[in-house]
Amino acid sequence: MCLAVPGKIVSIDDRDGTLMSVVDFGGIRKDVCLEYLPDAEVGQYVVVHVGFALQRLDEESAMRTLAEFEHLGILEEEFSDGFEVAAQRSGLDNPDEPRRSEVTS
Repeated sequence: MCLAVPGKIVSIDDRDGTLMSVVDFGGIRKDVCLEYLPDAEVGQYVVVHVGFALQRLDEESAMRTLAEFEHLGILEEEFSDGFEVAAQRSGLDNPDEPRRSEVTS
């Protein structure tokens, strides 16, 4: 599932001519493009979809939405490693982690 998730802008910088930011989504930080909101400022809340900030959001609405997403487990699902989640759900080991036999030998 792909969601639009609210987050708080932590920093803003120009990366090779593209306006980028680090956005905090309730403790999870991701790089986000700000080209659609070039006048956005550090400390503001924005709604982010597939790595792009699409609109500003007031803090109360952002916090309420993040709390509900956290309660439903949506944040973990949205920001976790999809391969790891699929492996766990199918009862398989994560292919990126060493096998126990490799660790103990």
